[in-house]
Amino acid sequence: MSKQIAGWIMDRNLRAFLELLSRYVGYAFDDTDWATVEDGVQDTDDEKPDGWYSYPLAGTHATLDVSLARSVGSEVLSVSVTGAETPELRLRTDTLLSAFAGI
Repeated sequence: MSKQIAGWIMDRNLRAFLELLSRYVGYAFDDTDWATVEDGVQDTDDEKPDGWYSYPLAGTHATLDVSLARSVGSEVLSVSVTGAETPELRLRTDTLLSAFAGI
C-alpha cells in the first residue's frame, strides 16, 4: 500500500489539478469525469470523516484514488491521493498540490 499524499488546493484549480494528475497516470480525464467530480464535491466537508468524495484515476501507468473535501466557508479543497507507488509519481503529485495551493 502506498503512502498517502495530502494537502490542499484552491477550488478554482481542481479541474487543472485532476487533468494534469491524470496525464501522469495515463488516464484521459474528460468532461464526463469533470461533471462527476464537480457534482461529487458539492456537499463535502473536510471536518467530517464521512464528508469526503473519492474519485479513481485508473490509467495505463497507475491507479490513483483522489479524495476531496471542501473547507466549509472558504475556497480551499483538501486533497488526499493514494496509489502513487513510484518516487516519480509521488514527487509529481506533491508538486501539483504545492503549485495549485499557491495560485
